[in-house]
Amino acid sequence: MQGTVDGFSYGLVTPVAAYLLACLGGALGLRCTTRSLRHGGALRPGWLALGATSIGSGIWTMHFVAMMGFTVAEAPISYDRPITFASLGIAVVMTGIGIFIVGHRGATAMALITGGTITGLGIASMHYLGMAGMRLQGRLVYDTPTVALSVVIAVVAATTALWAAVSVHGFLASLGASLAMGVAVSGMHYTGMAAVDVHLHGIVPPSAVGDSPTTLLAPMLVGPAVFLILAAAVVVFDPLLVTGDRDEAPPVRLSRTVPGGVPAQRLPSYGEPANRSASPRTVRRVSQRSRQRSRQRSRQR
Repeated sequence: MQGTVDGFSYGLVTPVAAYLLACLGGALGLRCTTRSLRHGGALRPGWLALGATSIGSGIWTMHFVAMMGFTVAEAPISYDRPITFASLGIAVVMTGIGIFIVGHRGATAMALITGGTITGLGIASMHYLGMAGMRLQGRLVYDTPTVALSVVIAVVAATTALWAAVSVHGFLASLGASLAMGVAVSGMHYTGMAAVDVHLHGIVPPSAVGDSPTTLLAPMLVGPAVFLILAAAVVVFDPLLVTGDRDEAPPVRLSRTVPGGVPAQRLPSYGEPANRSASPRTVRRVSQRSRQRSRQRSRQR
């Protein structure tokens, strides 16, 4: 007996919410990865770990928010808690491996391909391991070509996201990359769901074993709350992660030279503290002495 599957039982609520969560996790993860590449040192592993956790948690939360709208008309659905949260670990660990490869190897073609492949396989593994945690009186049957297509979408999306992390500059460009990443991750999810058929085992009992979707709703809300807290902390304590205006080192201004070959004090850049050791009065005195020396040399000639 084949079950009647509905992936949008709440209409557009779950797809839109899942998409926004994917964008939020992707945006924070991309900005953390960008910061680690342009401002390395002792804090680089921390930025990379935060980026991996943000992307992995965002994808996992997106998946289960979208699954809230997945129902089978003839059978109740519940979830196995250990397998469900094991899928979160898979997402974070494999995403972290891909991000650390790019973060330490740089924006080379081999690093992007390797890191993107590992990250994409992690996204796909998270999805199908999360599906394996579903409990209902029946079995899930997958269409192999559609599953392969979903894995390809995940790998391409992950590679593109890593490329954007090392190539995209500025707030608007990063926002566009995050929105595109949300589209790709959501597209992978719903492509994988399109490959699912449910074959029921005869008469369905009134209750199923495992946690209900409502029970899993509370831990799923932890992810968005953490993202909001992290985003607020980033804006308050390090707004450059969001704006990206000064991701690159500020250009060095060449010092001008006053007559006589004496260099004048370099003008401070915008936002740079002025050097108070040399006042304008001192600069004028140096300039006057230089002109006097020039006049004395001309008289001697």
